[in-house]
Amino acid sequence: MITTIGFDADDTLWHNQTIFEDAHERCCALLARYHDRVAVDRELYATEMRNLELYGYGIKAFALDAIETAIRLTKGRIAAGEIRQILDLVRDMLAHPVELLPGVKDTVAALAATHSLLVITKGDLRDQERKVAASGLAPHFRAVEVLSEKDGEAYARVWRKHGVAPAEFLMVGNSLKSDVLPVLEAGGAAAYIPYQLTSTHESVESAAPAGHARFTQLAGLGELPAALAMLDGRS
Repeated sequence: MITTIGFDADDTLWHNQTIFEDAHERCCALLARYHDRVAVDRELYATEMRNLELYGYGIKAFALDAIETAIRLTKGRIAAGEIRQILDLVRDMLAHPVELLPGVKDTVAALAATHSLLVITKGDLRDQERKVAASGLAPHFRAVEVLSEKDGEAYARVWRKHGVAPAEFLMVGNSLKSDVLPVLEAGGAAAYIPYQLTSTHESVESAAPAGHARFTQLAGLGELPAALAMLDGRS
């Protein structure tokens, strides 16, 4: 039986990728007099991937990558005022209101009465803690785990820390790469809830493992309680 449920945060509990997409648009507009959108997108993505091991995920990492990209694309000619505009858009990202996805508030509250709930996410620690607090969901979670990466070893560490057996654990998230595949491989269960946008960092060539006994795909978080009963029946 599943006793513990892990929830991804960004684009599972609340909107996030739309904020990054807007920031990308604003960066492209800022650099439009130097390069077209295709060139900016290509260079920004290359910079993000090159720096991922150093900066990790999150808005502050995006800020450093955007500034580095702007300097490179303008060959150092970008003005201090334009750098300030990048910093302003980053502050806007960090101050953006937390907007819960449909069904999240009621579903999380209901499941907290019957299961132990964890937030298991990536990104900047301070920003993720801010969003959990601002979401109003914090009282329902046993703990918040902000990981540098989500792989089998990372999940195993979380399970050991909280005394959870893999067979008793369900991970809920919008990323096949981070929330589904490593959990299934490590012996847990996974519920996949696709979001309208997917970060390039989370793209995988693998299809959803529809035939896996411990996997389910949902249209929204409101379907999770019924899916839990089905997953427990398969165990």
